[in-house]
Amino acid sequence: MKYYIGIDLGGTNIKAGVVSEDFEIVSKATCKTNLPRPAEEICADMAKVALEAVEKAGLTLENIESVGIGTPGTANSESGVIEYSNNLGFLNFPVVKLMRTHIDKPCFVENDANAAAYGEFVAGAAKGANDAVCITLGTGVGGGIIINGKIYSGFNFAGAEIGHTVVDPNGPECTCGRKGCFEVFSSATGLVRMTKEAMLADKSSIMWKMNEDDGKVSARTAFNAMRAGDKAGKEVVEKYIKYLALGITNTINIFQPDILCIGGGVCNEGDPLLLPLKELVAKEVYTKNSAKNTEIVIAKLGNDAGIIGAAFLGLNKN
Repeated sequence: MKYYIGIDLGGTNIKAGVVSEDFEIVSKATCKTNLPRPAEEICADMAKVALEAVEKAGLTLENIESVGIGTPGTANSESGVIEYSNNLGFLNFPVVKLMRTHIDKPCFVENDANAAAYGEFVAGAAKGANDAVCITLGTGVGGGIIINGKIYSGFNFAGAEIGHTVVDPNGPECTCGRKGCFEVFSSATGLVRMTKEAMLADKSSIMWKMNEDDGKVSARTAFNAMRAGDKAGKEVVEKYIKYLALGITNTINIFQPDILCIGGGVCNEGDPLLLPLKELVAKEVYTKNSAKNTEIVIAKLGNDAGIIGAAFLGLNKN
């Protein structure tokens, strides 16, 4: 049996896992990222949790084939350099070179959304596809694109920024500086913003009485209110799904992938999200009269997608 290390580097936590050749995570380890601090310290901790995961699995480095790292920001997968990550404070950081001083194994690096998409492609909801797009609805909207079985990241390794395509030029300003980005409306952050706006516009909404997440508005608030028959909650959900459908339709029209999978906590809503979303996309997509259309599915791997995808980044090079 062959084993691989996958590292999911986040702004809050560093997670590492040992993954078997049949895509099963056999052990995990984690530590806090503790930003801000020097990149060299973060790399040392990535190696530390990776070695901890190997020990937990009852293995040694002799059993490990390679190490893969998924990181926020622009990761040059050819040079092994994280060229820029505003979340981590990295600028032209040679992460692969330094990681190999800690763990002398082949090492690969990729953007975290691309790594997660690759995880879904090799072992999750997009398994068996030739072309796939994975969209993660979290704090922002992350995108990963697989074409002919390979990660597509553009000539400058900054491709697949699906969240920063505009769906409403008159919409709110995005963190990227544009107005009305897909991310502004379809992220969990955007859903919370729209929920708060609806609550302020309708003081009679039962959303005011909901005590979720210690009294804070969450991405679940509008969906729970809708299920309770609240008019304002229903309108928020419909607005959210409308914009989500716009962004997904645009993406399908460009790439026409076999499968488009969506992930993130909001996808736990299941059919109340997925069924009306599919209905809207089916009406709007350019290929609505075609015999073959993109299948929209919910991602399967959850928080493990990044670890699994990172572990197998070496396959992406073959």
